[in-house]
Amino acid sequence: MAAAGGKRKWATPGMVVQVRTRRPGEDGANMVRVGFTTSRKIGNAVQRNRARRRLRACVDDVLPGSVKPGLDIVVIGRLGTRDRPFPALKNDFVQCLKKLDALDSDEHGMQEITS
Repeated sequence: MAAAGGKRKWATPGMVVQVRTRRPGEDGANMVRVGFTTSRKIGNAVQRNRARRRLRACVDDVLPGSVKPGLDIVVIGRLGTRDRPFPALKNDFVQCLKKLDALDSDEHGMQEITS
């Protein structure tokens, strides 16, 4: 909820990403927390779960070691999440992280993925 009120968000065809920097002294100040949400606009429960699994896989591929510590990230599925090619979905996530200044550095294979 706090990430939604943080006014740091970026939308792409595959997802919306919201980022919030935790204050010093808050729990988990050295780690990155990620949450996922999909609304009924995406479809029925099976379609929402598939979209959420795709988002989770995308984040698992990109996130380790590449994001600044102390962030709360919320990844919101969109209608395009279901059918978007996986490399494009990963590019969307990387683009969001770059625009939101959440990447620790560009050294972790964060270049545009072409496939």
